[in-house]
Amino acid sequence: MTHSNHLLDCLIIGGGPAGLTAAIYLGRYRRTVQMIDAGNSRASLIPLSHNYPGFPEGISGNDLLTRLRDQASRYGAALFSGKVERIVRQADSTFKAYAADKTFTARTILLATGVIDIEPALPNFQDAIKQGYLRHCPICDGFEIIDQKVAVFGQGETGVKEALFIRHYTSDLSLINLGDEKKLNDQERKLLCKANIKLIEQPIVEVQTAGKRITGLKISDATVLHFDALYSALGSLVLSGLAVQLGARCDDSGNLIVNSAMQTSIEGLFAAGDIVHGLNQICVATGQAAIAATAIHHYL
Repeated sequence: MTHSNHLLDCLIIGGGPAGLTAAIYLGRYRRTVQMIDAGNSRASLIPLSHNYPGFPEGISGNDLLTRLRDQASRYGAALFSGKVERIVRQADSTFKAYAADKTFTARTILLATGVIDIEPALPNFQDAIKQGYLRHCPICDGFEIIDQKVAVFGQGETGVKEALFIRHYTSDLSLINLGDEKKLNDQERKLLCKANIKLIEQPIVEVQTAGKRITGLKISDATVLHFDALYSALGSLVLSGLAVQLGARCDDSGNLIVNSAMQTSIEGLFAAGDIVHGLNQICVATGQAAIAATAIHHYL
């Protein structure tokens, strides 16, 4: 195992928009920063974002990440590709992080590990996301599906809420309610009926494709459904395990609880982005990262 003898001011775990923004700020604060990134930022799958400020023609997730990496590197932030397996708080209050055959020691840590979306059982779902066919965030891109034929994959109340939100953008909308254990109650059915949202409860028996594109969904009565776009409202898994190992407080969903400075219940351990409870938006994540980085600078 390779041990770094250099004590970092901050170790950033996660190289999405939040982590990279924090690296930019801390680099400009002349702090020693190392970033560890597992390379699975959700932003990399965004085909084109139209609601991130400053890009009126839109910007792809990969393009945005490339720009942020370039900007962070200009201020001395070092990037290591890998996955942190555990973090230990040492007797002198510094942190030691273990990533494969390397260890890093830092005075503070910023967690920006985000979440993983729970995906519907569709073939080539990552291709469908990159094509803009399978979507997860109507706040991000609902404007782009105005008046299109859209379906929402959901379970119970969460699916109903997502469908009602998307109804603002299109009148041709269906909710595909997955799983017998999440049957809708009478009140939820009335809400869908009032909003003229079609409810589909038959199981999907076949996903029809042409190459890497999904062309239709066949349900148990042999009907083949065709949509312009699909939204997944199946939730996500918060990647807060490293903080939980240290005893950091989190809510029932696994989101880390932070104060106004983005510090967790563990002194010196900060968090920003989707790992924190709030509105999961890139601009929110970068704003939280700016707050966290500035708080870290003052803490040091």
